[in-house]
Parts: sequence; structure tokens; C-alpha cells
Amino acid sequence: MENQNKESKYLRAKERVDELKKFYGNLGSYITVISALAIINYLVDGFAYMWFLWAAFGWGIGVFFHALKTFDLMPFFGRKWEERKIKELMEEDEKTKKWK
Repeated sequence: MENQNKESKYLRAKERVDELKKFYGNLGSYITVISALAIINYLVDGFAYMWFLWAAFGWGIGVFFHALKTFDLMPFFGRKWEERKIKELMEEDEKTKKWK
């Protein structure tokens, strides 16, 4: 049982590290690409019209929601809600022996 608990903790930690890697990869790509677009925008028309901000805004929304999910800041359907719901269903199952 103890070995299974260690494996479970390891798998959760590995999953968490994977989530963080994906987020930081997304953030790094965002910074790199938006910076490159800003430079191109400057070289083309000297910021007369800052069109790169449209891409920054659109992608920024995605990065924002990715951060909310990664750092478990979602008020609805977050990791804590998920764990509570799983526990609730397991307890209900124990009471009724509905799931076999």
C-alpha cells in the first residue's frame, strides 16, 4: 500500500511538472513571437499603427486562461472542485454499492 501511495504521489508530481512545462513553454513562445512582431511593426511603419497589439491581446487571453488552469486559480471546475467531486462520488458508491 505504501509503495502504491508513493507511485501515486510521483505520478501527480510528474503531471504537475508537465503542466508547468507546457505553461512556461507557451509563455516563452508568446514573449518571443510578440517581441518579434513588435520589432517587425517598428521596422515597417515605425509604430504609426501598432498592429502587433492585436496579436498580443488575442494570444494574451489564451496565456491568461492557461495560467489560471495551471496555477489552479479557476473559481469553477478547478482541481479542488474535481477532487471534491471524485471524493463525493466514491463515498456515494460506498454507500449504495451502485458501481461495480
